[in-house]
Amino acid sequence: MFLRVVLKENFLSQAISIRNMNKGQVTIKDIAKELGISPSTVSKALNGHPDISKDTKQAVRDLVKKWNYVPDPIALSLKGGPSRIIGVIVPEIVHYFFSTVISGIEDWANDAGYHVMFCQSSEQYLKEVKAVDTLLSSRVDGILVSVSKSTNDFSHLRKIVEKGIPLVFFDRICEEIDADRVIVDDETGGYVAAKHLIEIGCKHIFHLSGLQRLLIGQGRKNGYMRALREHNFQVNENDIIDCDNMEEAAVIVPELFKRPVKPDGIFAVNDLTAVAAMRVIMELGYRVPEDVAIVGFTSGLMSDVTNPTLTSVEQHGYMVGREAARLLIERLENPRELPKKTVIIKTELVKKGSTDRKK
Repeated sequence: MFLRVVLKENFLSQAISIRNMNKGQVTIKDIAKELGISPSTVSKALNGHPDISKDTKQAVRDLVKKWNYVPDPIALSLKGGPSRIIGVIVPEIVHYFFSTVISGIEDWANDAGYHVMFCQSSEQYLKEVKAVDTLLSSRVDGILVSVSKSTNDFSHLRKIVEKGIPLVFFDRICEEIDADRVIVDDETGGYVAAKHLIEIGCKHIFHLSGLQRLLIGQGRKNGYMRALREHNFQVNENDIIDCDNMEEAAVIVPELFKRPVKPDGIFAVNDLTAVAAMRVIMELGYRVPEDVAIVGFTSGLMSDVTNPTLTSVEQHGYMVGREAARLLIERLENPRELPKKTVIIKTELVKKGSTDRKK
């Protein structure tokens, strides 16, 4: 009896598949005809429209699953309708922070019924411009952007707004363009990092800083300086050094230890720079954290695999991604003109081995 039922179900499934193959790709019209409802009702049910009953939505979902129906977002966009695709431009996909941001974007977008198209600028202005053109030609509904380090001309980003396409900046923003933003509280993160170094007894705290034309670099530097001032430390501009990657750290950090006053605490603008600094310091014969305590910024996977492990400021990249996607989709699904919003994601210090000075 069981075998007979299985064979019957397989036969029906094959019959449906053959019928659909004969007709070509399954369409909304096929689903509507099968259920005895209009194509517009099917479309609304798939998009979760409140006017459609729960029973109808469930019936549509069941048949969609049974027939393996996949909507063609490109075809929809060519018809003038929404593509339900959002575009994302990130500086580096392999960077831990941006990879967590991407996960957050994708999870929120997929849950809301949107597809995501990712582009990588590789920190290059021209690649960022090309990415914008690619997304616009693909007729995406909206775009999320984190600006590259080398971008000084923002005309390609203004083009997005001029075309009436919703734009949300995340992490690295463009102040010249009025758009929704999701940013990390970099200033407080820098403050907490420097304050922690002060609290564990550091007297000469250096800051390996990021690009000052980026708000993230400004924020972390300002936080560092505020912590020093509030604790009656003199802010010495010579102790703030432009150094935001591993290659620069390998060259710059050895020079710091040739100075008459050497650092006993370092706050680096990101984890990569902090890890490179740690390696150089230990190669010079200094101990971490006994001689030099180090704090990074990101608190990614790398902070757990160094020896000692790296104290770092957690940026909550996944949350940044979810909030950016939420803002964009909210803008897409609400036709009313709403005031632009800025969402600030709080940071927190994750204390590990590089500052664990036993008292």
